[in-house]
Amino acid sequence: MTDADTALQFKQQAALRAAELVQSGMVVGLGEGRTALLAVQRIGELLQAGALTNILGVAASLRIEAEAQRLGIPLTTLNAHPCIDLTIDGADEVDPQLDLIKGGGGALLREKIIAQATRREVIVVDEAKLVPALGTAWAVPVEVVPFGWRSQYDYLSGLGARVAPRPAGVNLKAGEQPAAGPDTPLEALYRTDQGNIILDCYFGPIHDTAALAERIKRRAGVVEHGLFLGLAHEVIVAGPGGIRHLRRG
Repeated sequence: MTDADTALQFKQQAALRAAELVQSGMVVGLGEGRTALLAVQRIGELLQAGALTNILGVAASLRIEAEAQRLGIPLTTLNAHPCIDLTIDGADEVDPQLDLIKGGGGALLREKIIAQATRREVIVVDEAKLVPALGTAWAVPVEVVPFGWRSQYDYLSGLGARVAPRPAGVNLKAGEQPAAGPDTPLEALYRTDQGNIILDCYFGPIHDTAALAERIKRRAGVVEHGLFLGLAHEVIVAGPGGIRHLRRG
């Protein structure tokens, strides 16, 4: 079995455990990412088997929305249901306080809106996503409006980041450093579901995540960042030693 096969097996284990938390009648946030997608697929299976009924999903991306529709998961909106019972989502990094970096798949804005509207935010990851400090292996994705994006590039560089605009067609992976620079044409850059672009900011291990999050959001043109602080209630981790269920506090 390859490392990739082993990682996928761990993701499946975490996703299956999280899907067990879904109960009939719930409004469920359907997160973005490989592990979250596995949980969405399991929810679809349970619905088809009749083990779950009367579920409504709120999708964190257009991709997940299309997959939910394919699986027969009824969808709703936050306008219709502004309070979500349970969200199952993935993460790119998880620190010991259960704070997260998210946005490698490009859906950080909708994911954060859903997380803030959720009573119980459950994150599913394989053990490789646990880090001593956020920024250890991943960039902090920052979603910015296309207008004047070079000024946001310069601002984020001034905060100490090595900034890389995300090229079209790229979903970021751990350790990956896109080659696009500040002179990349706008049409060559990745667009989010909202039509914005993402600047991946490599800070290295972050010592004060709250202070950095506040500084990033000061700037007009910054829509949102991928630091998810205080939003995860629980993290389900699968690894060689089995499944661990971590809870905040």
